[in-house]
Amino acid sequence: MKSTILQVILALAAAALLSGCTGAAPAASSAVGGLFGQVPAAVNSQTTVDLSQANFVVAKTNVVGRAKGFRLLGIIPIYPARLTTAMNRMYAQTDIQVGEQKSMAHLVTEYSATYWILFSIPETTVRADVVQFLPPGKSGDDAKKESPGSP
Repeated sequence: MKSTILQVILALAAAALLSGCTGAAPAASSAVGGLFGQVPAAVNSQTTVDLSQANFVVAKTNVVGRAKGFRLLGIIPIYPARLTTAMNRMYAQTDIQVGEQKSMAHLVTEYSATYWILFSIPETTVRADVVQFLPPGKSGDDAKKESPGSP
């Protein structure tokens, strides 16, 4: 374990000498992310939303939730950009109430970071569309005709 940490430190020092601290930050965070930082969580869901039938309407599009963090020297997490925080912020914007027939569709998760000389700012962004399912026998075209704002 000691030799592995020593090798990582030597590799970081060599990268800093050869390319400067700004170039070493992305390499350092990816090389030792498992030692010092949060590894991005993989979201595996067994729930599927079947949108092949005309039994839904899109209630809201492009609902976004973000979480930003802070890493000292690009590798030491002071405040992580958590996926759960981004998901909670996205759900707060959806207006989904308990018992409603609404669901999230087209869920996209993005991880990015901005690197500066002494720190980095990681960001987790989650996007989705909210769809509302209709009672049996109604189609999306029927719902559009009955809505008060349609001609």
